[in-house]
Amino acid sequence: MIVGERTGGRGGAVGALRERWRTWPVTARDGVLAVALAVAAYVPGVALQGIAFAELPEHRAGPLRVLLVLLQTLPLALRRTRPAVALAVIGVAFAVDQSVGYPPTVASLGLLVALYSAGAYQDRRRVLLAVATVTAYAALCLVAHARRSPDHLVDFVSFALVLVLCWGAGSWMRWRAAAETERRRREAAAAVVDERVRLARELHDVVTHHVTAMVVQADATQVLLRPGAPDDAAARDRARDSLVAISGTGRQALAELRQLLGLLHAGEGGDAPGSPGLAGLRDLVDRARAAGQQVELDDGGATAQGVGARLGPAAELAVYRVVQEGLTNAVKHAAGSRTTVRVRHDDAGVSVEVRTDGHTAGSAPPVAGGGRGLAGLRGRVAGLGGELRSGPTPDGGFVLEARLPARAAADA
Repeated sequence: MIVGERTGGRGGAVGALRERWRTWPVTARDGVLAVALAVAAYVPGVALQGIAFAELPEHRAGPLRVLLVLLQTLPLALRRTRPAVALAVIGVAFAVDQSVGYPPTVASLGLLVALYSAGAYQDRRRVLLAVATVTAYAALCLVAHARRSPDHLVDFVSFALVLVLCWGAGSWMRWRAAAETERRRREAAAAVVDERVRLARELHDVVTHHVTAMVVQADATQVLLRPGAPDDAAARDRARDSLVAISGTGRQALAELRQLLGLLHAGEGGDAPGSPGLAGLRDLVDRARAAGQQVELDDGGATAQGVGARLGPAAELAVYRVVQEGLTNAVKHAAGSRTTVRVRHDDAGVSVEVRTDGHTAGSAPPVAGGGRGLAGLRGRVAGLGGELRSGPTPDGGFVLEARLPARAAADA
């Protein structure tokens, strides 16, 4: 128990140090690397683990050697912010160090780090920097040859390949970082598009249904109030009922719009808490009846038996939207016709059907619509692992059917 506590404390301390390290500027973090490499150049057993380029006769170390060691290591502090400058300074110091013939030290590894950094972090004039580096290396090879280096052309080419590999490794990491950034950008853009489509679908479902019902109710009220219409108590009662229905429908639309706007202000994905579901089907049917539609609801006891909990909020809302779309289409295109809403459920999920009879004589004229509801609804249902079917019936009516899996089946 004590050991575990100590281990947890040590892990917490290491995590805190790591987080603090990440808050440092990149120049400071790279400066630590540069200083560590400079110090390592004077640590016994490590100092001589460097690059011997041309194997020239060794020259006795002096004050110039200290300066060259520092110039091959300390510029690494700029390897990410000024990679070209770091490579230029380190490259010149390396070339002088090798041309003089000083013994190799670990400081010479700074050239490899600088080449990698130039490949990874240099943004502008990369080709020009590469050409300058190749030219400088060719000049160093000529100087080494003039000083009677025992190395041959194959040795110079082999060392050049090492340098190219360092640059290439940096370039590859740069390409990977750019590809990852582009992938994240595309995912973010796709998420924005998906969210816009989802919100547009929600707005369509809310606005189209309620406005359609209000238009039909208003048309019916106009018929009752037109000149020459019977002015009796029954007509006035029907007109008053229509106005009450219009008011109720408008209030319901405002409530659902406020709910959607609340979701936007919260900045969260998914469906807002309190979204309509199976419990709201009866109110939905009642509003359609108030609009003059002959609607029958057979929910199979889905509300009483807690089917919504097995479906999950998203699927429950989808069932509600299927019924809403079916009733909206019935009011639009077959106002006054008989419409049946049937909901059936089992362990695997729930099925919903909205069936409307053909357009009957004397019913209200169809209300024009954009025809986007079914397409959006099909995408919603498919996204939840369900299936949506729609089409005309033999008697000239229309049927809308959907099958949605239970949450456990959808998560499997």
